[in-house]
Amino acid sequence: MELKGWREIPIGGLIIDAGNSVNYETGSWRSLRPVIDMERCSHCMICWIYCPDSSILVENEKVIGIDLAHCKGCGICERECPRKAVSMVEETLVEEGV
Repeated sequence: MELKGWREIPIGGLIIDAGNSVNYETGSWRSLRPVIDMERCSHCMICWIYCPDSSILVENEKVIGIDLAHCKGCGICERECPRKAVSMVEETLVEEGV
């Protein structure tokens, strides 16, 4: 993807190309990572509905994981999960394997 120069960016930084968020990996600025306890998950899809980044991965009507390249760690999935199957863990702890 070729980046636009300052003369080509719309005034106010507006995003005028719909559906382009998949081109921008934003997961690197996350400080908390969602971790799903698959034993507790009932695959109700509430996390998928509420995720503002479409980062909940689904296959055959079941939650299979999180798209960490686009998840910003907002915690909405944890807050909305009725079974408390999602927990937010500090990114540094996950990276260290704790």
